[in-house]
Amino acid sequence: MLSPKVQIKKNSYILFDRSKYTQLPSEWFLESYWRDHNLIIDEILGRGKVFVVQQQDEKWVLRHYHRGGLIANVTEDIYVWTGLEKTRSFREWRLLQSLYQQNLPVPRPISAQVIRNGIFYSANIITECIENSHSWASLIISKETESAHWRTIGLTLKRFHQKGVNHVDLNAHNIIIDSSEQIYLVDFDRSGVYEDGTWKKKNINRLLRSLKKLSLKSGCNFNEKGWKQLLSSYNSGL
Repeated sequence: MLSPKVQIKKNSYILFDRSKYTQLPSEWFLESYWRDHNLIIDEILGRGKVFVVQQQDEKWVLRHYHRGGLIANVTEDIYVWTGLEKTRSFREWRLLQSLYQQNLPVPRPISAQVIRNGIFYSANIITECIENSHSWASLIISKETESAHWRTIGLTLKRFHQKGVNHVDLNAHNIIIDSSEQIYLVDFDRSGVYEDGTWKKKNINRLLRSLKKLSLKSGCNFNEKGWKQLLSSYNSGL
């Protein structure tokens, strides 16, 4: 069971699992630390750089929080401070902690960091890397996705929704499939747990839009049959 602890040093706040670590060096949140030690395994390009790093016998994912939309043209990675527990990284770490302890398929949260500068802050998060895995998006693009994936993903989404989990950025890139065909959801920034509502349908529609956009971008036909299998599995919830 994860046991959270907050480590404070000057304007740096680090949240981590005290049952696994006594303290965490702030250097672990710096790209330069891992690069200088030649421990960066992979780089994932998206809204910002995401790094897969080797920490002893574990692989971790280091992500710096970046803004999206028009506001990113003004401030790329700075947020307004409204309290420590309301920061992006602390909220995501706490959510992942809860989901992980409920045995939902999410990466184990390692640590979250907030660096405060007056009324602003920047943030980072480290999570466990799902080994021997690929994003569903990459499998669709390479035409390696299978009909079983659609059914299993539908069932997995149902599990999250039954627990009230609203993944606000549900898309094919944030659905991960490992070598044993286990499905995971990743990147829970701004997500949370809610009462029943229209957000569930919005989740599904967002995923549909992302799949159609992916099909258009990759030059593939949208898999209508697969989508119907996903919906059928989701609605059955068996």
